[in-house]
Amino acid sequence: MMAWNAIRMQDMQRFDTGAATHVGRVREHNEDSYLARPDVGIWAVADGMGGLDAGELASATVTKALDSIERPHSAAELLAWCEKRVVAANSALFELGRRRGGLIGSTIAVLLAHQRHFACVWSGDSRIYLVRNGRIELQSRDHTEVQELISEGRISPAEARRWPGRHVVTRAIGVYTDPELEIKDGVLEAADAFILCSDGLTAHVEDDEILEQVTNSASQHACDALVDLTLSRGAADNVTVVMVRYQPVGQPGAG
Repeated sequence: MMAWNAIRMQDMQRFDTGAATHVGRVREHNEDSYLARPDVGIWAVADGMGGLDAGELASATVTKALDSIERPHSAAELLAWCEKRVVAANSALFELGRRRGGLIGSTIAVLLAHQRHFACVWSGDSRIYLVRNGRIELQSRDHTEVQELISEGRISPAEARRWPGRHVVTRAIGVYTDPELEIKDGVLEAADAFILCSDGLTAHVEDDEILEQVTNSASQHACDALVDLTLSRGAADNVTVVMVRYQPVGQPGAG
């Protein structure tokens, strides 16, 4: 029994999690929602669209659906449940939009973690970054018209920041009968840190500034600092940040 317990302790994980959200300096309603469930191994940021209460309803519908996931037995099971919950949320929002006669949708950025496996799942332009070994790397790819132009070589990333249609998304939950999700998976390493955020952050804050906060601060402090930095620069949109730092039990610094 003692040997079994020791093995199980080595398999355990600890996630230092932080989260912050703000309506910003311009908008009247916060249409962002987030989820942080380290006990299950799921974190998410959703950015709603649709006007009035529709955006808030859309993002909340997605995160509430994900919040119903229970602790999985495997990484594959966690991913399957995530996909099923997103499909259910998509159907509910699509039907609600049809009844209201307008678009009701939400972007979604999800981090899943089970044992040493992780998966990033997203639709839209909310982002997921990974900070590892002092470097920051974007795990997601924006589903936007401007990103398609960049990929085709028709405009540069610098031009994209000033492009008139830079906020037009090409994928979102609730917009079509079937959701289009993109997935990237990998293996966790000790001290890996993930940032999930709505585009309200990346409109004002550069990747190297995100890296600086993640490198030098605990998760909650980093989230608060990034939101404060966004607010200091005008915060033209709602802004939401979730940070997750992985440290397996038994590794240095795990406590």
